[in-house]
Amino acid sequence: MSLDASLSIASGSLANINRQLALVSQNVANAATPGYAREVSTQQSVTAGGLGMGVHSGPAQRNIDAALQAGMLQQNATVSGLQTRQAALQAIDAALGTPGQGSDLPSLLGKMQDAFSTLASGPDNPTQQQAVVSAASTLASGINTLSSAYTGQRQAANDAIQSDLNTLNSAMGTISSLTKQIIVLKSSGQSTADLESQRDAALQSVSQIVDLKVLNQDNGNVVLVLGSGLSPSLDTPNPFSTGPATIGAGSFYPGGGIPAITLGGVDVTSQLIGGSLGANIALRDKTLPANQAELDEFSQNLASRFDAQGLRLFTDPSGNVPSGGGAPVQSGYVGFAAAIQVNPAVRATPSLVRDGTQAVAGSPTGASAFTPNPAGGPAGFTTLITRVLDYALGAQVQSGVTQPAFHTAGLGPTGAVSSPYSGSGALGTLATAMVGAQAQDSAAATGQLGTEHAVQATLQSKFSAQSGVSIDTEMSTMVQLQNAYGASARLISAAQAMWSQFLNAVQ
Repeated sequence: MSLDASLSIASGSLANINRQLALVSQNVANAATPGYAREVSTQQSVTAGGLGMGVHSGPAQRNIDAALQAGMLQQNATVSGLQTRQAALQAIDAALGTPGQGSDLPSLLGKMQDAFSTLASGPDNPTQQQAVVSAASTLASGINTLSSAYTGQRQAANDAIQSDLNTLNSAMGTISSLTKQIIVLKSSGQSTADLESQRDAALQSVSQIVDLKVLNQDNGNVVLVLGSGLSPSLDTPNPFSTGPATIGAGSFYPGGGIPAITLGGVDVTSQLIGGSLGANIALRDKTLPANQAELDEFSQNLASRFDAQGLRLFTDPSGNVPSGGGAPVQSGYVGFAAAIQVNPAVRATPSLVRDGTQAVAGSPTGASAFTPNPAGGPAGFTTLITRVLDYALGAQVQSGVTQPAFHTAGLGPTGAVSSPYSGSGALGTLATAMVGAQAQDSAAATGQLGTEHAVQATLQSKFSAQSGVSIDTEMSTMVQLQNAYGASARLISAAQAMWSQFLNAVQ
């Protein structure tokens, strides 16, 4: 090998080492940068006629485990969705109250029952009559508060959907811009590692919002598959859109005042699953409407069972008890829980809780006949109080006749909602079953979130070990490069010395 070739190889080696040292510096500087993957130099030995001619340095590439990266994106969506669900259901938990602490629905119902029991021992006592009215008012207020919590969380979910879509559109715009730059650089043989790390950060953002799969192409392009198979074009700005909505107890999607999420003018709401977006859609359109329907069912049964015994204690603001038997079954009382209150007539005349508000004709399959205590009637009249304690609050409508079952299917404004518990028994049974089922939803979300968090942490740890920056590794690489640099420098010095000897010999 000639001295000229040796100098050329050594010079190329120094240039190559300089580029690798720059990559080490880049890696160390970005060790804590989210989404950054370790960059490595690509090198190829150069030969000519069987003789080594040095090294060719190619563009820097990222050290990525594609399978782990895909798993992380999927797990991000799972954890983000559970976090969103847990936060909403914990707010409902707070409104439900702690069982046995006095503010939960079964406890409020029990306090009203206790007030009636106390009144039975002194039915002419105005203080005890007012105590019954106060306990009933507190129960109605508790129902109103719980209904408001459902509506508030549905509105929060709807607002979050709009925010998620804005973030999703923005992230996709960033991915589109970076992808165009990556394609151009790849076509000219330049490194795209830094841009790919920036694009990965944007993909991480998308994976928090909706289920995401990324299909990488050889030219640097990517195809995104969102939710259950949507593949929006990256060339379309702000591809997803929806409209604002004010959510009420009777609002529903589709067609009930809640707008669709569209992609290119097509409704894709049901296809956007996973992540915070999918969780918010499910909360707004399924979970919370089911909770509202269950509370409406309890409220209507509460009002109608008292009314059947001759005491119109709970009504809407107009003093009416909404009737059932519609199609869907709750069509006549959707949202009743938000409006239920103590009958204005009873608030004005508390003695009606002793005397009754209306006569009952009686039926073999319903309540027995009842005649209210007339004006000037017995001060110790207890017939109505007994009917309330035995039947309105019991499992039978009269002796030997079971109360009509609570509806547990075909609920909500469209009849699409169902409940997970039995539809028979006393009001206290329904209250306990409803609160227990809703609390269990929250507990299940919390438990599952803990499990999925652990999986996410494991994936992140593996990905970091495989694709992240290790300071120890970079320092070890730097030492190797320094040794190689010294060796190449000595080779150049030796070649220079030989050239000098050659020149001196010629002279």
